[in-house]
Amino acid sequence: MAFAPSEEPVALKILVAGGFGVGKTTLVGAISEIRPLRTEEVLSDRGVGVDDTDGVEGKTTTTVAMDFGRITIREGLVVYLFGTPGQERFWFMWDELSYGALGAVVLADTRRLTDCFPSIDYFEQRGTPFIVAVNCFDGAETHEPEDVRIALDLDPDVPVLLCDVRRRASAKVVLVTLVEHSLKMLTAAQR
Repeated sequence: MAFAPSEEPVALKILVAGGFGVGKTTLVGAISEIRPLRTEEVLSDRGVGVDDTDGVEGKTTTTVAMDFGRITIREGLVVYLFGTPGQERFWFMWDELSYGALGAVVLADTRRLTDCFPSIDYFEQRGTPFIVAVNCFDGAETHEPEDVRIALDLDPDVPVLLCDVRRRASAKVVLVTLVEHSLKMLTAAQR
């Protein structure tokens, strides 16, 4: 379907959230059609004792503002991806980033599952549709989505799926699942 000049273009905004080192920057980079904007800085001594690097000891950089990517679905329909910073000291940015978002992907790492609780709480409190995507890291034990749902005490309607954010096809499934869930929630709210 071609974009008719009289139609308004549609832009969808999706957030990618989760704990420190869970793969937010990687997901945005794997799926974006443009070279993503990244606000990565080298981890410094200032983060020692502030940023929890247990389980991600090899991580050398951190997002300090956001990641940004774009996907053109068709002419006149574009998806903008905003990766949120994972550390608590940067959470003040979340309100600005989440304004007008269709929904959010909460990335989870089962080795550090509690790190995604703040993201889940944030979106639940604001009524923002979200899904949980478990990033399956090499060497990490794989858990069934239903077991993750129970561990996170999620409502039964919140989709939980396994993914590998390094793979474009896997990132695509995550985003499609979020859009479908968000549309379902919107339709239910309009009834």
